[in-house]
Amino acid sequence: MTTEETARTGAGRQEERRKREAQGEQELDVFAQLCPSREMFAGFADKWSMLILMSLSACGPQRFSELQRGIGGVSRKMLTQSLRNLERSGLVLRTVFPETPPRVVYDLRPLGRELAELLSPLGQWTERRALQMLAAREEFDAAHPEGSR
Repeated sequence: MTTEETARTGAGRQEERRKREAQGEQELDVFAQLCPSREMFAGFADKWSMLILMSLSACGPQRFSELQRGIGGVSRKMLTQSLRNLERSGLVLRTVFPETPPRVVYDLRPLGRELAELLSPLGQWTERRALQMLAAREEFDAAHPEGSR
């Protein structure tokens, strides 16, 4: 069994936990229902937050309206909630410039930049494989009519 395969198993996660404990790191487990890391993961794993992080990484600092235009389909409410959550978690920096009217710009903090660098390959992979996944969905849907799902 490869290291990657072991890491995907419960035994692999336990081994990783033991290593972290030996290094004096706090035991966190994103698979555990009440672990704070699970809440953090859920906070940035929604589609809008991931797209915001990727947009800020690709385009640099942006105003609210620029983000909204760049991320097709996001409502003002969802963009506001997602930005607030990302700011609260230390991933996004909101800067208000004392002008009339005030100018607000959003940018990535170091943690947000690190996460966005991990998300970028996921976005690229999705773009490369989207047609294959759509074909698989069509095949699945044809084999499983609506009533049998």
